[in-house]
Amino acid sequence: MYLYVQQARGTQDVPEALLRKFGELVPVMVLQLTPERKLARADAATVLTSLEQQGYYLQLPPLVADLLSREVTNG
Repeated sequence: MYLYVQQARGTQDVPEALLRKFGELVPVMVLQLTPERKLARADAATVLTSLEQQGYYLQLPPLVADLLSREVTNG
């Protein structure tokens, strides 16, 4: 899981229940996001909208079925 937050606000807008599910947060990277930026598993424009509207964006790992179908397609 990845939790995108605005650097200046940190996790102050993230619901406490969600923070508890994460456990200890480990910073991974700092990104300059623009709507055109390519991200591996998220749409940058969607991330930016979520950051603006709710103060965070939660990126969940892909479902196993999605990974398997991708392997069949690519393999």
